[in-house]
Formats: sequence, structure tokens, C-alpha cells
Amino acid sequence: MESTMFRSPARVFAALNAVRPPEQAYPVLGKAVVLGGSVAGLLAARVLSDHAESIVIIDRDDLQVGGERPGVPQGTQLHALLPGGFLQLERLFPGFREQALARGAMEAPPPARRNYLDGRLKVVVPDDADSLTGSRPLLEGLIRRYVLGLPNVKAVAARATGLVFDGAVTSGARYDVGGMPGVESADLVVDAMGRSSRLSEWLEHGGWDRPVTRRMTVDLNYATALFRRPETNPDLALVLALHSPRMSSDVAGAAFFAVEDGRWMAMMAGYGANRPGRTPEDFVRRLREQFPPEFGEVAGNEMLGDVQTYRHADSRRREFHAAKRLPAGLVSVGDAVASFNPVYGQGMTAAALHAACLSEYLRSGPDLGEPARRFFALQKVVIDAAWSMSTSADLALPHVDGPYPRGYRFSSWVSRQIVKATTTDVRIARRFNEVVSMRAHPGSLATPGVVLGALRANRRAR
Repeated sequence: MESTMFRSPARVFAALNAVRPPEQAYPVLGKAVVLGGSVAGLLAARVLSDHAESIVIIDRDDLQVGGERPGVPQGTQLHALLPGGFLQLERLFPGFREQALARGAMEAPPPARRNYLDGRLKVVVPDDADSLTGSRPLLEGLIRRYVLGLPNVKAVAARATGLVFDGAVTSGARYDVGGMPGVESADLVVDAMGRSSRLSEWLEHGGWDRPVTRRMTVDLNYATALFRRPETNPDLALVLALHSPRMSSDVAGAAFFAVEDGRWMAMMAGYGANRPGRTPEDFVRRLREQFPPEFGEVAGNEMLGDVQTYRHADSRRREFHAAKRLPAGLVSVGDAVASFNPVYGQGMTAAALHAACLSEYLRSGPDLGEPARRFFALQKVVIDAAWSMSTSADLALPHVDGPYPRGYRFSSWVSRQIVKATTTDVRIARRFNEVVSMRAHPGSLATPGVVLGALRANRRAR
């Protein structure tokens, strides 16, 4: 495979989307330790199972116990598995779709999805990829079941407390079990400890560079509620309605999915001081009054349990690729590296693409005695793509005040034209959906053909 530095981001992105597990094991290391049993950590362990003799996952929760992990603060909230992530999971776990459906997940092909922008129905893209809807515990639980069933993977319920260095190489991880310290040796350590990862502190304490952290304040508040779903196979499995900033609404958007056990899962979001839907009465009223009729129909069903709220203060990314002094034998994945505004549903799909980066890196025959520069270069392409999509949308919010990238005013105008054209033009909508679902690089939208096509579509619509 040609060097990352000589390929355009779009070509790297396309190659990562095409990554498949090797047909047979390709061992390059003895033991790997994964810190964190999140989706990102589990997917990293799945990739490592093809390249390591043994993998140990260290997580403070007992991963052998089914259901929702207490360590996932947003586990009760609505999660989307974008088509790009769905395709990646099917490659890593053949039969994932059938197993998920057998446990109650719902398919959402294009005719079963509906999207609104400022109350206007967007065009349906006929040949788009399928999505899958289900709760976070169902999807993560199925991934966990697959991974822990691999013969060379085991999980340890413990709290990771630090790293062990042997000169310039990471040689293991420290952990604590009930006050008893321990060390797990490793040829490669993977940080999958999420947004609250302490890896930066550990590196600084060990005399290495602390990666620069970039943040963008988002101040998102969202609420999720479950409703009884009387239809076994509803015509619509996924409906999304967004309000653009110019609408001056205190609700940024809402969505509902069909999930397992005969339920609808509905979500509502607001920014800044706006915290819509915190009470059952407010939640139901807003779904009925501020969104298309489908939302009122869902709200007319029995609410199951309480409204669950969550706050996302900021998007952040840790610039491991730019750190000059890093130890060998160490990588970081998932939210531990970059986490974005969850409204855009990028989390699980980005984690799957990070796993693809790890697969490409390990198959390149790397020298594990050197820092994993090639891995971080591949990963940067994925992070840049997700970051540019989410933060460009966030910068349009009235309460977000930069930092603005160079040329933001023009690029923002172009983005608005393309988004507006997706409500009427199938070709533009298809290209846009490929980018939003992380199957194509955002650069594929910034072409003269797409921009001119969007302008023509909007002129026709007027």
C-alpha cells in the first residue's frame, strides 16, 4: 500500500472504507492490551485478534455481564449506526445484520427513512445504503458478545491507572482491582478510555509530549424518551427533523427510531440555555406542536419510563499525530482521540473507521519499536473528515463563536447551498448522504460539478 503522505485524503478515506479483515491471521505481535471496553475498544480488539497472539481488555465494568454498561453515561440516549458503520461491522462480524435483527433491531432502508429540514421533506435517495436501528445496549452488547467469544481475547474487570515504559517503548499498563495494583505486559497498548481518557496525563508524567487538545464549545442539551410501538413492522423506522439556525427555534431538532422490544426511541435537542423536553409533558407537547405529523403520532403512544437527559459541553480532539515525542507501542482510538457533537451520529461509525486504520497499520508490517506515526496519520484523515463536518455545522449556531477556519464565510455559503439542494435533487442528496454517513470524504462535495448542480437545483426550486 502506498504511503499515506502521498495520497489525497479522499483516496485514503476511500481505501479505509474498503478495508476488510485478512483472510487468515497475520501475526505481528504477542500480546496487546486494550484500555476500555467501549465500542471503539471492542472493535480495536476485533482487529487485533487477527494480528496478536492474545488480547486483554481492561475495563472497570464487568464486560461478561450483558445489558447496558454503567460506564456509558449516554447509553440511554438515541444512537445512530450510519450506513458506513453498518458496512464496517458486517465486515468485521459476518452475520452481524442477521444477529441484530434476531434480537429486535430494525432495518431502515431508504423508503423507511424520512428526513425534514425546516419542516420541508427531503428527497428520498433510492439506491442509498441501508441503516440499522436499535438501542445502544443492543448494538454494543452484540459487538461485545462477538469479541469476547474470540479465542485469543479475554476481559479483566479493573481500573486502568497508568502505563509502563521500557525506555522509548510502552511495555504494559498498570491497573487496580479492589485496591490491589497489578501490571499487564504488552507489545501494544490501545487507549479506548473515551472522552475522559487520562492518557495525556500519563504521557506527560512519563516525560513524553502531552498531545494538544482542541475544543469547540457546543453546549448541547438533549433528552430521550421511549414510547410503546404497536406496529411490528412500521413503514417508517427512522425519522429526522432538523431546524436550521435561521429558524430561531429553541429546539435544534428531533428524531425517532424503531428499536427492539416494540418501542420507539425519540430524541429532542437544544443548545445553550434551551433544554427542551426535560419533563414528559414538555417532551410530548413539543413533538406534537413543533415537528411534522409523524412525531405527534409517536408521542400519542404510551411513554415508557422517564425522560433521560444528557449534556454535551464541547467537541474535542487530541492531536496525537502532531506530538513530536511519543513512545512506541501505543495508539488511541474512539472518543479518547476525538469526540463530536452527538447530534450528527458519527461516534460508532468513526470508531469503526479507527479500527480500519489499525488494520491497515498492522498489515503494513510496522516496526513496533517505533512510534505508530503511520497509524496516527491514517486516523487523522478520519478525524479531519468528521471534525470538518460537525464543526462547520456547529459554527452556524448563534451561540458558537469560533474558532473559524480560513475561508469559513465562503465555505459556509457553499454548504448551505448543498444542504438546501438535498431537499429536491436526487444526485446532490446521494452525494451528500455518502459524506454524512462517512462513506465518502467531505472533499467530494467541494467540486465544481456538485456546487453548480446545487445552485441549479435551488434556482429550479425557487
